[in-house]
Amino acid sequence: MVKPGEYNVLKVIKEKPIGVFLDDGDIGILLPKRFVPQGTKIGDELKVFLYHDGEDRIIATTQKPFGVLGDIVKLKVVSTNEQGAFLDWGLMKDLFIPRSRQVSFMRPNGEYLVKIMMDEQTGRLYATEKLEPFLSNKELSVKELELVDLLVYRKSDLGYVVIINNKHTGLLHFNEVYRPIKIGDRFAGFIKKIYSVNESGEYMIDVAAGRPGYNRVEDESAKVLRLLKENDGYLPYNDKSSPEEIYSFFSMSKKTFKMATGKLYRERKIEFTQTGIKLLE
Repeated sequence: MVKPGEYNVLKVIKEKPIGVFLDDGDIGILLPKRFVPQGTKIGDELKVFLYHDGEDRIIATTQKPFGVLGDIVKLKVVSTNEQGAFLDWGLMKDLFIPRSRQVSFMRPNGEYLVKIMMDEQTGRLYATEKLEPFLSNKELSVKELELVDLLVYRKSDLGYVVIINNKHTGLLHFNEVYRPIKIGDRFAGFIKKIYSVNESGEYMIDVAAGRPGYNRVEDESAKVLRLLKENDGYLPYNDKSSPEEIYSFFSMSKKTFKMATGKLYRERKIEFTQTGIKLLE
């Protein structure tokens, strides 16, 4: 069974001047000629994304959309009309968001966080800006120290509210932010702390960017070594450098930098100087 809104691996069953047709158990799904990989022949299996064209037919493409069914992504508005807006999601055909699914009036060239949905009756894909019904912390699918995908949702008094794995919400505290971030930014992180259920019956979650604990230091130590080798064995950064200087160059917090360089010093791989750190042979 083929699945619109997702990637499918389908076999080529026939070739036509307009493209090739892929096996769907019926008459086949068209992959237009401009998207057919060079050298494709009957019997080959292709990984394609499926969606409905303007005539309500399922069509295939080898283009990669910015998101698939169920994803929450930041998309730009291409155009608007009385019925809604059209979003650029990386395909030839724009993604439609009905006016009723918008939180506020969308404007051309504006960027908005939306969830990619499917109309159960027609099977057509659309977007919604109303995300809250799809986010819940009542039943968690994550645990402390687990690596997760983080999407910046909105700013709060304490930090940034982030969406975790497209399912839950968590808080990235300001003291855990070491670079400029904005709504819609996506990056890897981990569950730092899960708190008891609050009055609304939901868990509270604190998150952090990067990897947890010792593994994080291991990764950052390797980065410091690489940067030293790329800069003739010397870098003008040490404990006296400001957190902003360290993050600008290493993309890590000063605390993580001190842990990473301390580990390298104990392993006799670097030495500290008055002005920076030096690689030892």
